[in-house]
Amino acid sequence: MDRTILHIDMNNFYASMECMLDPSLRGKPVAVCGRTEERHGIVLAKNYEAKAYGVKTGDVNWEARQKCPDLVMVPPHYEEYIKYSKLARQIYADYSDQVEPFGMDEVWLDASGTSRLFGTGEQLADEIRERVKFELGLTVSVGVSFNKVFAKLGSDLKKPDATTVVPPESWRDIVWPLPVEDMLGVGRSTKKVMERYNIKTIGDLANTDPNILAYRLKSRAWQLVAFANGNDHSVVLHKDYVVPAKSVGHGITTLQDLETDQEVWNVMLELVQEVNRKLVEYKKKAGGVAIYIRDNELYTKQWQHKLELPIQAALSLAREAFTLFKRSYTWRHPIRSVTVSAIALSEESDPVQRTLFADNDRDEKLAKLDQTICWIRERFGKDAVRSASLLCDLKMDTNRVELQMPSGLTTMG
Repeated sequence: MDRTILHIDMNNFYASMECMLDPSLRGKPVAVCGRTEERHGIVLAKNYEAKAYGVKTGDVNWEARQKCPDLVMVPPHYEEYIKYSKLARQIYADYSDQVEPFGMDEVWLDASGTSRLFGTGEQLADEIRERVKFELGLTVSVGVSFNKVFAKLGSDLKKPDATTVVPPESWRDIVWPLPVEDMLGVGRSTKKVMERYNIKTIGDLANTDPNILAYRLKSRAWQLVAFANGNDHSVVLHKDYVVPAKSVGHGITTLQDLETDQEVWNVMLELVQEVNRKLVEYKKKAGGVAIYIRDNELYTKQWQHKLELPIQAALSLAREAFTLFKRSYTWRHPIRSVTVSAIALSEESDPVQRTLFADNDRDEKLAKLDQTICWIRERFGKDAVRSASLLCDLKMDTNRVELQMPSGLTTMG
């Protein structure tokens, strides 16, 4: 039996939300932008009116203003975005318990075998579109197909507020003429690889020997060629499924450039407080540490290393991250942003083979101390306990709000 998979995409979600929250913005070119004074001054989202002027996601604010002098720039309101994202998923859950988020504003929904209840996939898509519009005041585009990749492709073909069906009997006529970059999994770097082999359309990719692409794309070559041929059998996950965490990270773009090792240490020590909190919450330990450094020329480098023993304590994480930084960064330019990640996670309860020279008692005491600090902060606020060295000017916004996306991604507001 052919599956019926829907991909539901909320149209220009951030910008549409702002126009709904403030009706005076409707009909005007609107862009949701980060705060320039905190160096997040780029376009996060735009509406169709702004898009008509050439405004693109990722444009620096002043670039967007040059393209559209009448552009209305508004700050993001992530709490509202998440609230309405959850409300939309409640609507979707009325039709299936297999609703898999793909970011904040997109989901896949498996409606296989529900035709007696809700009609065809197209009829169900239209019903969902009308409900979201009536109940939430937002529009969605829906792709309907027999697999997740083509359903996603379908939702991108017609916007806004449209249903597109990619049926199993004629999908080649619809899909194969499309540009190869329209297919899920083909990003900028992969597109460049495709161009080297004169692969311009999805049909070109479908008729390419994956062995030719394997040198550049490794195992993904076979996956992408299979997708282009309609062979995607991945399931839509249950709405309550939680993707296991493979890493836990925290990063920040600083208010001012970091110019000394001491400033970097202070920022790292602040960042690992949140990393530690997540590790304690997930009952995980880190088997390695990764750092991501972006300088003021916007050039990013990343380094990582494994640890002899898994750790959880914030101070231990900070020390490992800073040691890695000192060993790797050459200070050619001041630093604009820093991210610290705990990688190679293991369960907190997993047995560990101790080494002869490890200070086991010290590590256990630090872990218990961090658990107590996390409890105090959860009860009395994150500033109830702080390291004395963090009372100086950190060159970072410590009052930012962190929000957890449905997909597990983290954003800062």
